[in-house]
Amino acid sequence: MRQGVRLGIDVGTVRIGVARSDPAGILASPLETVRRGKGDLDRLAALAAENEAIEVVVGLPTSLSGREGPAAEAARRFAAELAGRLAPGTVRLCDERLTTVTAETGLRAGGVRGRARRQVVDQTAAAVLLQSALDGERLTGRPPGEIVRGGS
Repeated sequence: MRQGVRLGIDVGTVRIGVARSDPAGILASPLETVRRGKGDLDRLAALAAENEAIEVVVGLPTSLSGREGPAAEAARRFAAELAGRLAPGTVRLCDERLTTVTAETGLRAGGVRGRARRQVVDQTAAAVLLQSALDGERLTGRPPGEIVRGGS
């Protein structure tokens, strides 16, 4: 398994959850919630630089059957824009089915309620996504998901 910090990105219409791994790529932890809109790509590029990330995993929302709809198309566009700001081959799209549901369930079980939960659910979902990608890489020996080429 490759060594280095990875970031996980859960792109929503209002907020973007961000998580980071430890340098060994074993454990993902919530990092930050970024407001979606003007400056969001700048902040994500800055977080990648600050954390010296070797990879950024962006969630690809698909249906349970694996079909891609409008949300997946939007995630692909967002990932391409982000990839255009980072080193080639840095951004990967990974299946994120049920990450937000898993995050909500875990936060509820942990007693995190109301506004406090809304403030961290996106970054917790990003941590679930990133942990899944890290675990998958450890099991298969292959990097997760698909590489995203930069675009506008």
